[in-house]
Amino acid sequence: MTPPRSDPDTGKRDVILDAALELFAERGFHGTAVPLVAERAKVGAGTIYRYFESKEHLVNALYRREKQRMTAALADGFPFDRPAREQFHVLFERAIVFMKANAVSVRFLELHHHADYLDAESRALEEQGNAMVEAAFRVSIAQLAMRDLPPALLVAIVWGVFDGLLRAWSEGRLELSEETVAQAEQCCWEAIRR
Repeated sequence: MTPPRSDPDTGKRDVILDAALELFAERGFHGTAVPLVAERAKVGAGTIYRYFESKEHLVNALYRREKQRMTAALADGFPFDRPAREQFHVLFERAIVFMKANAVSVRFLELHHHADYLDAESRALEEQGNAMVEAAFRVSIAQLAMRDLPPALLVAIVWGVFDGLLRAWSEGRLELSEETVAQAEQCCWEAIRR
């Protein structure tokens, strides 16, 4: 029996998305022209339009791919049945691991999550991710483990810490050692716990 061959179209589409990820993270949406993506992907500009109708379709496909990867890294097998502090530790640890392994992806997501060119499907994916964390935080609030504040505010506080850590680490101003991460996690927990 012959083993199945990989779809060459999927491979080329992924090469285009990977090139677009780098450029959109470096230059933003408006600073990235389709010919630049084609050049970085080593394909013709017309090839990109075989896979994506427009630059907006390209950035949305990329946004969904990267958001799904991050959500899976944070949510798969999440211990929703554990105490709030343990859940927070798992969330924090997973976010740091994902961030360190996927810094360009996280920068891209942070830069584009509020953009007007995101379509309804991309926005819904963003809202699903937020809703999952907010739901866990609501349970922690009800259990009197977290401050009685709007869950969206608590998520913003926690995400602000991740964003700041990513920036300091990627600029070489901070090493994300085990000790530093533990200190950041404890400070963040102190900010939101009851």
